[in-house]
Amino acid sequence: MTDEQFYANLLQLPRPRYPFADYIHPDFQQLRQKYYEWIDTEYIIHSKDAREKHKKHYLCDIAARGCPFLKSIDELLPLANYTANGAMMDDYFDRCSRDKMQHITNSIHALLTGDDPREPAENGVLHLFWELRQDALKFDFPEHIYKRFVNSIRATFKGFAEERVYYRTNSIAPLPVYLLNREATSGVLPYCDYLLLQKEYRQLPDEIFDHPHIKRVQTICCLMIGIHNDIISLPKELHREGDTMNIVKVLQQEDQIPVQEAYIKALELHDNYLKEFLLLQDHLPPFDQWQNMVYDYVQDLGVMVSGVYAWHTHDTSRYVNGGYVEGEYVGEG
Repeated sequence: MTDEQFYANLLQLPRPRYPFADYIHPDFQQLRQKYYEWIDTEYIIHSKDAREKHKKHYLCDIAARGCPFLKSIDELLPLANYTANGAMMDDYFDRCSRDKMQHITNSIHALLTGDDPREPAENGVLHLFWELRQDALKFDFPEHIYKRFVNSIRATFKGFAEERVYYRTNSIAPLPVYLLNREATSGVLPYCDYLLLQKEYRQLPDEIFDHPHIKRVQTICCLMIGIHNDIISLPKELHREGDTMNIVKVLQQEDQIPVQEAYIKALELHDNYLKEFLLLQDHLPPFDQWQNMVYDYVQDLGVMVSGVYAWHTHDTSRYVNGGYVEGEYVGEG
């Protein structure tokens, strides 16, 4: 198969499949209205064309599908804010420097922790993250879970900063570097923490989530979603200079193989992670009286993975030619 045939047949190639159920929160339509409001009032840094493209992407649906069992839209709002604002921010600052992204990350973290309690004077990225904290304070959000969520957001955005090193030089990372970074930039760790607000998982002791077995399950979720995102976004990223942090491009360079072989290897890597997830779920260590609840939490991590993938497969506008938002940041750094 030539490269041209590969591009033409990309949509017919095998895709990831999950054995988990797929749900969406019943308030997802109401959440979309809030999403449109964020874009119209906060994302004035984007051009009108970029804002209209974002509206078609329904980034808030990722939260509605990833955590479909939250009690209300009030509980959904902070997660949807992180998801949509984080993705649009990543688009906007697409080619900024590592230092610039680190500076933005530090400012966001100070707002989320309350270390900087001041409401940003202007609408935009920082004001939306300040609003995230205000929304989180309005309902019963256990402090220890909120701290986990905020620290995971910081780790995600630090990953965004490290990506810039490769984006700006149009270079491809070695596979170990890619996997380390993709665990962060998939944006999934905050979801693993936020999922504790569903059902009765907030009762689970902190030490369970610091257990190596559970941390590995969460890492696998990050990598499965990161890889399936790369597979879905491949048509866009094959043709854009600088979009180098894609598993297919990484494997193509790593093994010096044609793109179609790299695609199949990427899918095999994903499927091996899925097998590991299912094995670890079936061989949980003893958690005493929490055993059944931990098993259910891991099962809902699978629902989360399936839900995020459902958003990717339902979306028909973000990863097609002309549908994605180009980076519009033109400042220093």
